[in-house]
Amino acid sequence: MKKKNSFIAAGILIFCLVIGCIIFQSRSNIEKEEKKTLRIGVTLYRGDDSFINNLCRKLEEQVKAYEKDTGIRIVLDIVNGKGSQNTQNSQVDRFVSLGVDVICVNMVDRSAASYIINRAMEGDIPVVFFNREPVEEDMNRWEKLYYVGEDAKESAVLQGNILVDAYNEDPSSLDLNNDGKVSYVLLEGETNHQDSLIRTEWSIQTLKDGGVPLEKITGGIGNWEKSQGSAWMEKWLDEYPNEIELVISNNDDMALGAADALERKKITAPIKIVGIDGTPQGIEGLESGKLFGTVQCDSDEYASVIFKIASAAGLGHDVQKEIELKDGKYYNCSQIALTTQIK
Repeated sequence: MKKKNSFIAAGILIFCLVIGCIIFQSRSNIEKEEKKTLRIGVTLYRGDDSFINNLCRKLEEQVKAYEKDTGIRIVLDIVNGKGSQNTQNSQVDRFVSLGVDVICVNMVDRSAASYIINRAMEGDIPVVFFNREPVEEDMNRWEKLYYVGEDAKESAVLQGNILVDAYNEDPSSLDLNNDGKVSYVLLEGETNHQDSLIRTEWSIQTLKDGGVPLEKITGGIGNWEKSQGSAWMEKWLDEYPNEIELVISNNDDMALGAADALERKKITAPIKIVGIDGTPQGIEGLESGKLFGTVQCDSDEYASVIFKIASAAGLGHDVQKEIELKDGKYYNCSQIALTTQIK
């Protein structure tokens, strides 16, 4: 009798376990099916950067289209770090406390991503870094970290080749005084930004490899800002009158600042100015003749990839099925060189 009761008890226990598993699985499936809201936190290194500002606008367009196509509501919370890593860290703390599904981060300091990664891992929240790439050691800490950007070397080579082509077409288009050398000034981004360092190195190397006889006059750190590019250029025009023949800038904003300085100084010499990013402001400068060339990153592709990764990761889908990533983490957006017609 005891043996019979033991069999009955065991059977009841097995039955309860099976029913429990079925209920749990059904509840999980229902919850998965009923997920109709995706919460995305986005923190920017600086909201007034033209390239980042345009990218955010494109990201908002992606969100609207996705909501319309899928019926899933997207709560997109975009905040401005204002150049402070501490501020950005606090913003990420807030995203984690709110329980967002995914965090997109445009790092203030690319070498300080460990805090953000720690907080994201604690909350099991995927992170999509963009534009400012964390160091490799940080990116390798967790499988739910991604990066979207552009190949800085490719940007620089494309920029350099704009000038190599111009020189080969007509050396006097760059060598304005025909003294056998092209005297240039260089506007660089931030000292700790990987794109700034690589763009500077490979733009100049491409010019040298292309046979352009360069002579550097001077250079300055403009921190990607138009106002700083303008201030540097105005200073240099005073210090080196009639010497500057070319301005090489790490981005469009600083290049446009240099162009503004030329206008204020009423300089009529055809000094060539080249930038990188292909922002709407940069394209406008190209069309008006303020800039000679720029390298345009496809901002539609850029925003689309950020959102595809973020939405897939945030909804718990397989990101690799949505988009092909290098090493399962990285995506470089396409770029194209744009220039005015060489005359």
